[in-house]
Amino acid sequence: MVMGTETRTKADPTKTDRLVTVTLDPNTITSINPDEVHEWRIAIYDLLEDNSFRPARVSAKGPFALHMSIVGNSIVLDVRNPDTFQPIAAHYLSLTPFRRLIRDYFRIRDAYYEAIRSAQPFQIETVDMARRGMHNEAAELLRTRLDNKLIIDLNTARRLFTLICAVQPYASRIDESKSELPTVLFVCSMNSVRSPIAAALARKAFPGRIIARSVGVNGGKADQFVHQVMEEVGIDMSVHTPHILDELVANHFDLVICLSDDAPEAVARKGLEAGAVERWQVADPSLVEGNRDVVLGAYRELRDTLSRRVRERLESLVSGGSQTR
Repeated sequence: MVMGTETRTKADPTKTDRLVTVTLDPNTITSINPDEVHEWRIAIYDLLEDNSFRPARVSAKGPFALHMSIVGNSIVLDVRNPDTFQPIAAHYLSLTPFRRLIRDYFRIRDAYYEAIRSAQPFQIETVDMARRGMHNEAAELLRTRLDNKLIIDLNTARRLFTLICAVQPYASRIDESKSELPTVLFVCSMNSVRSPIAAALARKAFPGRIIARSVGVNGGKADQFVHQVMEEVGIDMSVHTPHILDELVANHFDLVICLSDDAPEAVARKGLEAGAVERWQVADPSLVEGNRDVVLGAYRELRDTLSRRVRERLESLVSGGSQTR
């Protein structure tokens, strides 16, 4: 459970200096435990419900989207346009100065919920005062560390710290540049439907055994039908942020799988080093016309098709076999 921070107020929809979207990098923040995923969702909901947020030293106007990942010992706070997901600013926040406060967060959180269950009112008040003091200290430190990078008020800093606490214990500390895990890249037109579904299914099928990424030739938007059909198989896609080929840092993949007609040429132009490049012919369900049930049926068919193909194709790669078939 996420430990509450303060009274929740309704966000002003006309306010521009605010976050309207928060997403988590599925490659570095990983969990298959529904309780942990629920904790992330509550922390994100609290942050989005009321916040004051804008990047410093940039001319971009809000509102903003925040994409969070963990690289080594740092949280990456990647600020983007919420409609196009185009990058605006990105900052690395070292976790080292927050280690004691993060430990205190979990210690006091557990004591708080234990007190609610069995303690006297004065004991609950004592724990609650310690909880608030810890949150205030963490929020001030967070604002100091982000000075001249992100402009946030105290309540936003408190809620952002809660989210950092919620995600960091479950972070993957894999250094992809040094990892010997096999790598696969899925590419489609917009990184909204086909490629993110395939990458998520690969991570679910081979947890901790493969690095699976997805990008688009062009930027797209989050797709609510994807969220629904993936939720049905226990995968939370609400944390997905569309990315494009030009944002890729890695240049080598053991296998690149193209899922749209425009992907092979774009991959060739990018000059990626790949053990193998394949083209999978799969339908784009976003082009299907009909009522909601018809469209959802098309999305489910894509999901199930990709689930089968991903398992069959990547088994040999994960087991140490050849990339080529």
